[in-house]
Amino acid sequence: MNIAIFGASGATGRLLTERSLAAGHRVAALVRTPAKFASAGRVRVVQGDVFNPAAIADTLQGADAVFSALGAKSPFDKDDTLERGIPLIVEGMRAAGVKRIVVLGSSGALDSALDKQPAWRRWIVEHVVYTTLLKWPVEAQRAQWRALAPSSLDWTMVMPPMLTNGPAKGHLRVDGEALPRNGSSISRADVADFMFHELTAREWVGKGVYICH
Repeated sequence: MNIAIFGASGATGRLLTERSLAAGHRVAALVRTPAKFASAGRVRVVQGDVFNPAAIADTLQGADAVFSALGAKSPFDKDDTLERGIPLIVEGMRAAGVKRIVVLGSSGALDSALDKQPAWRRWIVEHVVYTTLLKWPVEAQRAQWRALAPSSLDWTMVMPPMLTNGPAKGHLRVDGEALPRNGSSISRADVADFMFHELTAREWVGKGVYICH
């Protein structure tokens, strides 16, 4: 399979790249600085960013499916990577005839995310975390959802809570309605494993899915 990866040089993107290569797939990665990309010698590297439709088109050339692990560089600053980049990827995929995309999202992307949490936690997250500490990342994730949901693509948005850099545990809770009760974190390794599995699965096509430990 030919897989195009956006955000391949980020922490989760690197894991998706490694898993794709280990499974024998061919990878094209759009990166800003190829010299800093550890897998540059093993993938087809396109230099550029997701604000450039031509670079997106080049990355999608010959692709069968797409991963996006794009996200804000800092949780404290406004970053328009998702607001601007995801619509351009969607349009690029339409033009290239590529249907399948699995994106890294966040449990803050939808208002229903906290429906299964204790009332005290819902209040803190909604009135403190989402309005101050994570205001900009949450808005960016909601913009990503708005770009994907009405599209004609076979999309899946994987929505974890806080990501950690620990090893994969190999077990996680999955819910299509809301973040599982008291779910607060998950390792990037488990997220990458789940995203890689979903690339060829159909259960969550056209949907968002919450995962956590």
